[in-house]
Parts: sequence; C-alpha cells; structure tokens
Amino acid sequence: MSNTLLRVYPSELKLPFELKKANSGCIELVNKTEERVAFKVKTTNPRKYAVRPTSGIVPPGGSCGITITMQAPKEIPQDYQCKDKFLVQSVVVQEGITNRDIVPEMFNRAPDRVVEEFKLRVVYIPANPPSPVPEEDEEEIADSEIDHEVFRQSMIHPASRQGHTSGSQPSHDEEVSMVNSEVAKYVDENKKLQQELELLRERNQSFGGFSPKFVLFVFLLFVLVGYLMTGRKV
Repeated sequence: MSNTLLRVYPSELKLPFELKKANSGCIELVNKTEERVAFKVKTTNPRKYAVRPTSGIVPPGGSCGITITMQAPKEIPQDYQCKDKFLVQSVVVQEGITNRDIVPEMFNRAPDRVVEEFKLRVVYIPANPPSPVPEEDEEEIADSEIDHEVFRQSMIHPASRQGHTSGSQPSHDEEVSMVNSEVAKYVDENKKLQQELELLRERNQSFGGFSPKFVLFVFLLFVLVGYLMTGRKV
C-alpha cells in the first residue's frame, strides 16, 4: 500500500552495533496532507528497543522525530543480520484530539477509517568504522614528521653543526681579518682619491679653475662610491 498520509524517512532503521553499549537511531515522520495525522510505532521485539515517542499527532505539513534506542547487545549475531522490524501506523484524526486521546483501537481497520502502515527493517552498521587512510600512508606520514623534526632541529641549532662541517667555512678570526683588510684598502683608495683631487685642483687652476661647489661634489661622489663598495663587500 502506498502511503498518502505520512512519509517515513529513512526507509531502513540503521543502528550502530557495539557490544555492551546502547546505541540509537532516528526516523522522521512528515505529514503529507492538510489534516492532522496520528501515528503509533510498534516493533517485533519490544523488550530490546526503547521508542520515544511511541505515538503522537503530526500537524498538517509538519514533522515529528522519533528516537529508537537499542539495548546493549551481549553477543554478535551471525553476519550482523537482524530480523527485527518496526511498524508505523497512521490515521487521520479530527480537531480536538490530543496525544492523550490516542488509543490502540484508533488504528484498527474499519469501513469508515483508513489506516496506513509502513514497515522498517533494522540494519546494523559498525559503530567505529575503520580509518580510510591505509597503513602504508600512515607510515609515510610518520616518516615525513620525523624528517620535519630533524630539519627543524638543524635550523634551531646551527652552531652545534659547525664543528662537524668541512674546513671551507671561515672562522670568526678570519672574518675579522678580511674586514680589516677591506678597511685598509678603502683608506688607501681614499688617499689616492685625495691625491687625484689635488691634481685636479692644480689642473683646474691652470684652466681657470672650477667652482668650490663642483670640487665638493666630486669629493663627496668619490667618498660615496667608496663607501658603497666597502659596505657591499663587508
């Protein structure tokens, strides 16, 4: 029989299965009509399941959620197969009927009453599904984490690695000596620039001379060039 009063979702009651632990599942009832619909939930194994609520009224176009809790199983059934079933009965009720007015006789078939039924079977699913990541991938991830840790330690403690490196790395004294040599070279170049400046002054006097601003500009230009060369090398 096709249901025209309530839509039951899902069509199967899937319950997580775990030894010595109670688990729950839910179903939803949706009123497909513009009338008030009463429902009642039955099961083939009432001692095994707790249903909340077992009955009620769904308003026009409304919905109602039902929670079904399975008691903690003591043993694993063969092939995880379950023969338990649930039955959802529904019937149209008049205005003024409340949840307290619902009685089992309301769902008995009669010539002037349409009672619809929907059956659900119970399906067990693993409570703790396996990880989708293969074991080989997990080993690769662990190796990458170790490599990252070694790299991080090498960045944090570079001084501890200097004693194990080759002799191509210069020591602190060698670096100081190189700097002093560059400074002495710059001093010599500065002296040569001053001598050339004096020579230019003498030549300028013979050619009528340059202005003091031009001479100062040339001097500062030589000093700036020497400073940039020395700073880049150091």
